[in-house]
Amino acid sequence: MGAGASSILWPDGEECNAPGLGDLPEACVASVLMHLDPPEICRLARLNRAFQGAASADFVWESKLPNNYGYLLEKIASEEEAEQKNRAGGKRLGKKEIYAMLCRPNPFDGGNKIFWLNKYKGGICMPISSKALYITGIDDRRYWNHIPTDESRFHTVAYLQQTWWFEVDGEIEFCFPPGTYSLFFRLHLGRPCKRLGRRVCNSEHVHGWEIKPVQFQLATSTGLGTQRQCFLEEPGSWVHYEVGDFVVESSAVPTRIKFSMMQIDCTHTKGGLCVDSAVIYPHGVRPERVSVDSRFRKTL
Repeated sequence: MGAGASSILWPDGEECNAPGLGDLPEACVASVLMHLDPPEICRLARLNRAFQGAASADFVWESKLPNNYGYLLEKIASEEEAEQKNRAGGKRLGKKEIYAMLCRPNPFDGGNKIFWLNKYKGGICMPISSKALYITGIDDRRYWNHIPTDESRFHTVAYLQQTWWFEVDGEIEFCFPPGTYSLFFRLHLGRPCKRLGRRVCNSEHVHGWEIKPVQFQLATSTGLGTQRQCFLEEPGSWVHYEVGDFVVESSAVPTRIKFSMMQIDCTHTKGGLCVDSAVIYPHGVRPERVSVDSRFRKTL
């Protein structure tokens, strides 16, 4: 069946045009599209003009927006800037444009946090920079340094040379859309850098992580909490270590999450660790794993 009118022959040989997809009313098409995922809507919009028009209907995209999308827009910019973004040549943006804006990475809190709307799950994805975390001893350059890198969304990571007391704490208060979320720490054993244009890993300071596991904890304002422990492994790779899950019942009330990782056994030192960020994803959406090709896993 074609996208437009198709041709059939009557018994007398005369040709007539039968209705096709292009003859469907836009309102009818839009009523169907609102039950699909956003990527599917965008694909069907390419079929013909009727689908293209229906795929731009406000009520289609309003059904995909979280109830608190006004709150999310305010996070992107100040009230005055948000008003300017909501207008284009004196005309307010449609719900499709607002949805597209929220699906892009949107920095806030001085650029130390980023959020975007997941196109499939509908929840929020949020990386939190190491600069927005509370790291014990971060101001002592004998132990910690902030190093620039193009392997982070924030273009900088906290690098631990050596310490006896390893502790990183974080806290976020945010109106998340309802759902279940997972929190991870994005870590890297060894110091990634480039040498002669090639990505290499300096593992000079990596030690102590095989002796005792790192403790991960998470607690929410609703009283829920989780804790787990694991050894840090795989030098030369960025690894997302899962801290735990939390549930958001309503987007009308801010959810406060406290999280941490620590290894405070002072019988030995540990070091050679990059702390990039803490990341929050809708449950079931696992952050992409960034690994280094084995031929680049060598020490400077």
